[in-house]
Amino acid sequence: MKRCIIFYWLVFCFSITCTFAQDPEIDSLNQLIKNSGEDTIKANALVMLSKKYTNAQPEDAIKYALQAKLLSQKLSFRHGQALALKYIGLAYIKEGKYQEAIIAYRQSLGFFQQLHDENGMANLYNNIGVVFNEQGDDENALTNYLKSLQYAEQIGNKLRMATVLQNIGNLYLNKKNTHDQALEYFLKSLKLGQEEDYKDVLGAVTVNLGEIYMERNQDDSALFYFRISLDALKSIPDTGSIPYTYNDIGNVYTKKKDYKTAIYYHGLALNMSKAANAQLDMVISLLGLADTYYESGDIHTALQYYIQAEPIAKDLNSYLYMKISYQGLALSYSKLKDYKNAFKYQDLLTSTQDSIYNTETDKKLAKLEYNFNIQKKEVEINLLTKDKDLQDLNLKRQKTVRNSLAAGLALLMIIAFIIYGNYRSKVKTNKILDSQKAEIEGLLLNILPAEVAHELQRTGKATPQYYQNVSVLFSDFKGFTSLADGLSPQELVFELNAHFNAFDNIMEKYNLEKIKTIGDSYMCAGGIPIQDETHPLKMIYAALEMQEYIKLSNQKRMETDLLPWELRIGIHTGPLVAGVVGRKKYAYDIWGTTVNIASRMESNGESGLVNISAATYELIKHEYECMYRGKIYAKNIGEIDMYLVERKISNTLQLAQKLPAFNQLTT
Repeated sequence: MKRCIIFYWLVFCFSITCTFAQDPEIDSLNQLIKNSGEDTIKANALVMLSKKYTNAQPEDAIKYALQAKLLSQKLSFRHGQALALKYIGLAYIKEGKYQEAIIAYRQSLGFFQQLHDENGMANLYNNIGVVFNEQGDDENALTNYLKSLQYAEQIGNKLRMATVLQNIGNLYLNKKNTHDQALEYFLKSLKLGQEEDYKDVLGAVTVNLGEIYMERNQDDSALFYFRISLDALKSIPDTGSIPYTYNDIGNVYTKKKDYKTAIYYHGLALNMSKAANAQLDMVISLLGLADTYYESGDIHTALQYYIQAEPIAKDLNSYLYMKISYQGLALSYSKLKDYKNAFKYQDLLTSTQDSIYNTETDKKLAKLEYNFNIQKKEVEINLLTKDKDLQDLNLKRQKTVRNSLAAGLALLMIIAFIIYGNYRSKVKTNKILDSQKAEIEGLLLNILPAEVAHELQRTGKATPQYYQNVSVLFSDFKGFTSLADGLSPQELVFELNAHFNAFDNIMEKYNLEKIKTIGDSYMCAGGIPIQDETHPLKMIYAALEMQEYIKLSNQKRMETDLLPWELRIGIHTGPLVAGVVGRKKYAYDIWGTTVNIASRMESNGESGLVNISAATYELIKHEYECMYRGKIYAKNIGEIDMYLVERKISNTLQLAQKLPAFNQLTT
């Protein structure tokens, strides 16, 4: 379970022993505001006062920033408006209100763009990236981070460069298989931080390096970097980021089963968070204490901390921390044999997970319904138009008949005959055209995915598409050449066609896309052309069903003393490009490293089993038990871990321990 927290860099004031009333800088700012007229000096003082309050009293920070914004707007002071909106966004982040923060940040960015202030733009693009990162939107996060890095490099601002480099590293820290990329960016950031002695950068990047080593079970190395982070942060006045590092140190000692030391560090983090009224830090600290007591076997104490964490998670409206709290409560009550409460919190956990899915499902259904209603209205309008045209035509015919009566019945019969003949001819022609059109569309849909075929019909071309996450399956028959030598051409094609037809039916059952067959090889993909988050699991279902089909088929063959067909299957998940190649005999195909790795998974697979890469394993391991097979080397890629899919996991509760990410907001 991922636990995220934002690192507020050079923004938030933090003090345990002092109050704001005792801060001489705040007293000075208040005096300056009192003595100033409605001018830019007062606007800047309000901004600085908002900055001072952001960490401990975000509501007051928003109040002063709004005053600064209104005054700057009255004075047409765009720089003041930009700064005020930025600090409004920072305060909203502190309160866990991400959507409100994004709105304020984007308004602030607009003012910096009008002012051509590249430093301000670098600042805001970084902070917007942090919000998207916290919400799990990696694509938008990376887009904004790269824009921030571009402006920071243009103006040579090494501090902003170091900050955004470490945040890009954070993005890659979210997934275990991209930790090498994370290390690359962290080390670049660390180099700049050491060259310029940026304590805040050193405090952030070293804690992330420590988390990578903690994930790799190199606990001593992790503690080494956490202590560097702690020393750097302690040297920064008015920082509110120390609880984060304390919690990480506590997590290491929990892993080492030194529960007393772990509780000490989580307790330090909790006390500091309470003193600063930092709700996000408080819930992380409470859950850290709860997990530690749970691991130590003190379930009663763990339960009390889970209970304290739950309402804070609700106030933050964070599905993540609500899920962690509910899971801990369910497990704790179960251990204490209080099954009534255990089932209660298990239901809450399930409903919290389902609410995310249901929200997305409702949106999709609403969109489908909207499109359906639009199409329905268009059909009704077309029918009304046709009815009106027919009515007009009937009126004209009646008028023609009346005018033609004088010319005689013979002329009327001729005209009626001509009209009827034309009508019959048009009906016959339209039927032929409709039949041909249906045949052409049927053939096209049999060759290409429906979305690609429709685009090809509309525009005459199909645009290649890049997909971030696709599952690719390769299969072939081991010893196919020997099988082929023992069969006549007709028998070989008949049996191969029977197997591929069965595979086609399985792909259709799970909404997977068949790509092509080459000899005895069969290739398909999941998640294209319509993206589907469940495609890795669907591909595993399909692969196991293919092996089951071949197993049943071989039982019948062996009863008649025929050689069995031995199927190997390999699966990999990753990015690729898909599109239509050629201008004659259209073919829908896929390209990229993902395709090559899937092929390697198949060629190194075992007959009757499903061989998958580490990337696919990470996506399906919550539902299937897999056996680690070791590594293979792929050219231009490096070593790749392989797993064999064994069996479906039973539905038991598991306490997840996922590392947090440590992001930097900039001022």
